[in-house]
Amino acid sequence: MIKITNIKIREDLSNDQLFEKICKKYKININDVVEKRIIKKSIDARNKSDIFYNYSVVLKCKDENKIKNVQKMEEEQPIKININRKSSQRPVIVGAGPAGLFTALTLVQNGIKPIVIEQGKTVDERKKDVEEFQKTGKLNNISNVQFGEGGAGTFSDGKLTSGIHNPLCKKVLQEFYNFGAPEQILYMNKPHIGTDNLINIIRNMRNKIIELGGEFLFNEKVVDFEIKDSKITAVICSKKIETDTVILAIGHSARDTFEKLYEKGVKMEKKNFSVGVRIEHKQEMINKSQYGEMTKLKLPPAEYKMAYHGEERSCYTFCMCPGGTVIASSSEPGTIVTNGMSKFARDGENANSAVLVNVTPDDFKGESPLEGMYFQKELEEKAFKLAGSNYYAPIQRFEDFEKNQKSTFIGEIKPTYKPGVTLSNLNEILPEFVSKTLVEGIKHFDKSIKGFANSDAILTGVETRSSSPVQITRDENKISNIKGLYPCGEGAGYAGGIMSAAVDGIKCAIAVLGTEN
Repeated sequence: MIKITNIKIREDLSNDQLFEKICKKYKININDVVEKRIIKKSIDARNKSDIFYNYSVVLKCKDENKIKNVQKMEEEQPIKININRKSSQRPVIVGAGPAGLFTALTLVQNGIKPIVIEQGKTVDERKKDVEEFQKTGKLNNISNVQFGEGGAGTFSDGKLTSGIHNPLCKKVLQEFYNFGAPEQILYMNKPHIGTDNLINIIRNMRNKIIELGGEFLFNEKVVDFEIKDSKITAVICSKKIETDTVILAIGHSARDTFEKLYEKGVKMEKKNFSVGVRIEHKQEMINKSQYGEMTKLKLPPAEYKMAYHGEERSCYTFCMCPGGTVIASSSEPGTIVTNGMSKFARDGENANSAVLVNVTPDDFKGESPLEGMYFQKELEEKAFKLAGSNYYAPIQRFEDFEKNQKSTFIGEIKPTYKPGVTLSNLNEILPEFVSKTLVEGIKHFDKSIKGFANSDAILTGVETRSSSPVQITRDENKISNIKGLYPCGEGAGYAGGIMSAAVDGIKCAIAVLGTEN
């Protein structure tokens, strides 16, 4: 294999046209190419007058020694997994989000047949409940944006980016592609799937796990854990399931499960997380700011990622959704939670992003490791009441937010949140340090994206579930203080998005496979 990098392309080409151009430049007979693939594609928009695509590709040719000025590339070796597990009991995975699904997939691919317990519904049934909530404000507290097959990431932009730089990331991308994701996720610099694709992919993944011997129990809530001599012996749902291995892939919103685990003596700690709002702008404005107006390339809706470091607090954008919507994400009665969502095409009128301020254990009232969870819930309940106690979300124009006055009209940027919105003053419910840092941060971001601090930019409250408020402690073998209990993924405090949660699921599966029990 040969690898060619830093290929600058200043026109829109099909993949076939791209390889024709590359072969011509490097004097390669295209008929001698046995295999070809793109391994990276990014957009370089630093110079608005000269925006181009930057590609890296690999080629397998009949006689590679004839090709000059290229880099040879060896085939990647598969990940080796040591299988020492001897237990006759089936592992139980609690939660069917990315962490749980990739734990299950890795186990069945290596001959171990787990039972996956999910309190919510299958992804198709769950989609109906989410749509019903958006239309009517009728919340199903076990089947919603937070709970159900696929986890919270199912109703998001489906971002597959991560800062962890783990070799397992390639396996995750390949598996998503195997189950129906577009091929471009394998090489795009910032891959995403979109919620419309994720629903089909998750269904396909579940069917493969079942085909290989795994089992799913939907609409089954784990209500207790049986622990004897500091070892897990069973989980309790509508029935008792005896097991010596439980993978806790419960997600960041399983508050009653956190409380039960704490009650049972499972060690956990407070951790930092962030709270704030969703901000909406016209996608067209973001595109012009990021790309300028000169390029003739057919570029995708533009993204951004920014951070502000104030004297007291930091503020950053999170889970930016180009051409997306702000989505109602409550999972408990009497609360308002927001998130962002995009379809694969990202063809909506608005861009949205969370703008979040860091909070630390020092901001919480009590000593319990669950105090961050209660801090979140208090904000969500205040947002519910502020907007009228009907699952409408409180919104505010940025100009009014900065002036600490209730909004009385909606300007050029129309909110996308459903089932509805209420003009409010978000300063009434946000801690002062959050409001202050949000204003500073949004005005700072305006220096990078002119128009970010637009008077009519819509702030929707509140965003509280960016990450778990607790961390369930585990050792180097991924096991908690209870033998056989493996805290896993975002809810346990070891991930922050689809990609890192999936990778942690694989890591936990590898740990289970390697433990003799």
